[in-house]
Amino acid sequence: MSRLDSMLRRLAAQRDGLNWAAARITDMAGDVVDLGLGNGRTYDHLREILPERRIWVVDRALNCHPSCVPPSENYLEGEAEPMLDRMAQDGTRIVLAHYDFGYGVEADDVAEAARLSPRVAAIMAPGGLIVSGQPLVGFEELQGPDTIAPDRYRFYRA
Repeated sequence: MSRLDSMLRRLAAQRDGLNWAAARITDMAGDVVDLGLGNGRTYDHLREILPERRIWVVDRALNCHPSCVPPSENYLEGEAEPMLDRMAQDGTRIVLAHYDFGYGVEADDVAEAARLSPRVAAIMAPGGLIVSGQPLVGFEELQGPDTIAPDRYRFYRA
């Protein structure tokens, strides 16, 4: 599979997974978090499908498209550990998390996801959903939408 085809497959899986999860949290109270803003495409999609929710964003640096800059009160810039700890200390309750941290080196990304999993767990509301490009630990793994190939994206319940 070409890198272009792989990217298209990943983006379609991301969109389908976020839509799937958003439809399942309608009766839950809490916020949303995009862990890894990047270009801002996912954040922009979350704004569109969940306009009534507060959407937090955590990233090392603000490098997104100008139309996707989150409000400063919802943007936490810096390394993930202290940002997630801050959210937990403030009592933030997340019902939908999108986990997209990574360096692009699989072994490093998997290790980081395992290391951050307890911190992600600390901000999740009971029953909240996580849509993730990386394997997380300590959560109930769910079967996502049928449109997504196994292991292309992962789905968890807190």
